[in-house]
Amino acid sequence: MPPDAGRAAEKVARQSYGKLIAFLAARSRDVPAAEDALSEALASALRVWPERGVPGNPEAWLLVAARRNLMQAARHRTVEANAQTTISVAFEEAEERMNEAGNAVFPDERLKLLFACTHPAIDSSVHTALMLQTVLGIEAKTIARTFVVAPEAMSQRLVRAKVKIRDAGIPFAVPPRPALPGRLAAVLSAIYAAYGLGWDGLDGENERHSLAGEAIWLGRALLAVLPDEPEAIGLLSLMLHCQARRSTRRDSNGQYVPLDEQDTAAWNAIMIAEADALLRKAGGFERFGPFQCQAAIQSVHAARRLSGATDWQALTTLYAALVMMKPTLGARVSQAAVIGRASSAAAGLEQLDKLDRRDVAAYQPYWAVRAYLQAQAGDSAAAADAYMTAIGLSDSPAVRDFLAGRLKGVQR
Repeated sequence: MPPDAGRAAEKVARQSYGKLIAFLAARSRDVPAAEDALSEALASALRVWPERGVPGNPEAWLLVAARRNLMQAARHRTVEANAQTTISVAFEEAEERMNEAGNAVFPDERLKLLFACTHPAIDSSVHTALMLQTVLGIEAKTIARTFVVAPEAMSQRLVRAKVKIRDAGIPFAVPPRPALPGRLAAVLSAIYAAYGLGWDGLDGENERHSLAGEAIWLGRALLAVLPDEPEAIGLLSLMLHCQARRSTRRDSNGQYVPLDEQDTAAWNAIMIAEADALLRKAGGFERFGPFQCQAAIQSVHAARRLSGATDWQALTTLYAALVMMKPTLGARVSQAAVIGRASSAAAGLEQLDKLDRRDVAAYQPYWAVRAYLQAQAGDSAAAADAYMTAIGLSDSPAVRDFLAGRLKGVQR
């Protein structure tokens, strides 16, 4: 097979998977069938493109092929005649639209699919995982690693949730405003989880950048539909603040660089300005929530670009508010780290000691923070033990190398 054909198929699958699935599922009301149809279309592409050449618009080619696969599958199933007609009309309309004057643009329905994935009829524990797979095309094994679940168990949960969407007739639509407050939190959390997965880089460097960008796209799409929702504004501000620092997280040799050692001159000033403007806009609604609080925390870090120093006391106040609103393990560990900088290492360690040992046993950030604070407190032996635990729990080679350097420092 010519490498260009294989690369083209992989690129479309990576960049357009969620968009294609959303378009197909929104019309067929059947996520598993849409996934099967697209999978067959991708397999066909790998067979046909090497012989005939890569089409001018690979995304449109796959959509037409997947549509045909869906129709063929529907003919082999017992379906109501009116449902068959609805599916047929919808897809013929889509195909006609793409064929008009060579126009290969089709609606992006990912936001509708996102709301379907986080519907109250779906078990809330699978909302984020379902969105990651169906909307963004992340593999089940990667999602399983993120949620510390066996791949087989995660696959089963995802299959059950997709069948539930189909059998319960869950609508593919942004819900009416009265129903939004109860639905919005799940959607925001799912988008941020996608960004976090991209930030951690579990899919590799290229996919990480793409996934982070896709999450930001979803944040912008959500905000376009809900311009007056302060938490939606806060989420986009938070992601932009983090994204503005992306290029400085590694040095020229690929080594990890912690936030307080990053070159602020290399941060994206335009992105930071947009993030801060969004945060100010969110503040005008006087409904302060956890995403706005996290964005405010990142804004304080971003201010070092102008002031040359980090306002640790401001961060202490913001983390206290965040923990009151959303006492996640990550927030509480970060709070301890900030207290350790604002007050003393002993005060930070005291905060860490309040956490349940069972919760933190396999939580890498906890051990990294504990190691740093124990080193600051002068307990080199305990710091070394904590650094070794943190290294063992880290998925990132760059972070492991960084922590190994810190470990050598306390062993001297």
